[in-house]
Amino acid sequence: MIVGTRAGLDNRIVVGGSVSTWRELPEPALPSPAAVLTARPADALAAARHHAAYGTELLLTSAARVDQAMRDELREAGFTVTGPGSGGGHTEPPVRPRPAEPGRLWLLTSGSTGRPKRVGHTLDSLTTVRGVQPARTWLCPYAPGTYAWWQVVTLSLTQPGQHLVVVDGDELDEWPALAAAHGVDAASGTPTFWRRTLHRDGAALARVPLRQLTLGGEPVDQAVLDQLREVFPAARISWIYASSEVGASIVVHDGRAGFPVEWLDRRLPGRPTLSVDGEELVITSPHHGAGLDGPVRTGDRVQVVDGRVLITGRLDSDEINVGGSKVSAGLVRGVLAAHPRVAWARVTGRRAPLLGRMVVAEVVPTAPDDPPDEAELVRWCAGRLPDHAVPRRIRLLPEIPVKETLKSDV
Repeated sequence: MIVGTRAGLDNRIVVGGSVSTWRELPEPALPSPAAVLTARPADALAAARHHAAYGTELLLTSAARVDQAMRDELREAGFTVTGPGSGGGHTEPPVRPRPAEPGRLWLLTSGSTGRPKRVGHTLDSLTTVRGVQPARTWLCPYAPGTYAWWQVVTLSLTQPGQHLVVVDGDELDEWPALAAAHGVDAASGTPTFWRRTLHRDGAALARVPLRQLTLGGEPVDQAVLDQLREVFPAARISWIYASSEVGASIVVHDGRAGFPVEWLDRRLPGRPTLSVDGEELVITSPHHGAGLDGPVRTGDRVQVVDGRVLITGRLDSDEINVGGSKVSAGLVRGVLAAHPRVAWARVTGRRAPLLGRMVVAEVVPTAPDDPPDEAELVRWCAGRLPDHAVPRRIRLLPEIPVKETLKSDV
């Protein structure tokens, strides 16, 4: 074993209704370095188990995330690419073979700032939970190979009593029933994942005996935290800022959006240092990817409000210039999401005469048969935002959109 995975080998794993353990997973014959493109959660877990046992240099990702250009790029970089393709499951040898780097894991970034990039890690750098944990059965709804997926997987691999229930994409809408059936009491998901579940069937969610809820991967606003607290008053609700580049860097358990401003520029041994340059979050993290030592500019915009540092969105998409005045799409989204009859909101800019851009929004009502009208939502925003930040057009959507990454395009 590369790390102390023996502690987790007997943890229970549920995939597609089938129950096994890490120890019982099949061991695929993988070359090294290998880029494994998976279409089935069980194959992803087996590849992770193989890496833990043999140190195979591995890039693991969902097949849906990799187009032909990325396949060619991986082969040029020395990877043998395995997984489904136009002709079914097959293996493509590297164009430029090279020696493997034992123990290396590669993650693809989300591509939110352009084409996905490869970030190097090890199983040790991805394993950020090391203290003794209470026994839990975790739900894992994430796409294979993402940073969030590895966080849940490494927890189960390295800690006794951390069982795993994996949700496939076609099970996503029914996950509360699956979770209740298998005793899930801890779940990690994006804010979109939680909002969508609350919107589709809040009663089914309430029947899952959750003691730990975790949010991450997108800006976390107060509205979704409050909605989850109402359903699970006794559970611990946490939000985490993590990325392939800087690892898990911010963890907040107090039920409030953002983190205390006192955390900025705080230096503690073994802990990330958080700072702000202009309006950009900068992180120096011990959990960083290979070659990213020192301060890393995250590309995320932050604002300090009432003593809390709020992460509002990406710098390249969060700011809307309305007649020379800056508008944070994330802050407007938070105002809309706080409306009692709004389940989800998206805020963007649209070309407008004279002003250049104007603020527009899409919302999903909490109750489709009793939606708020546009005038009501405009009045709500006008009472909480400066005039130039108030949405001028608001469109209702019937369903909360979600991508394979469990994010909505915000």
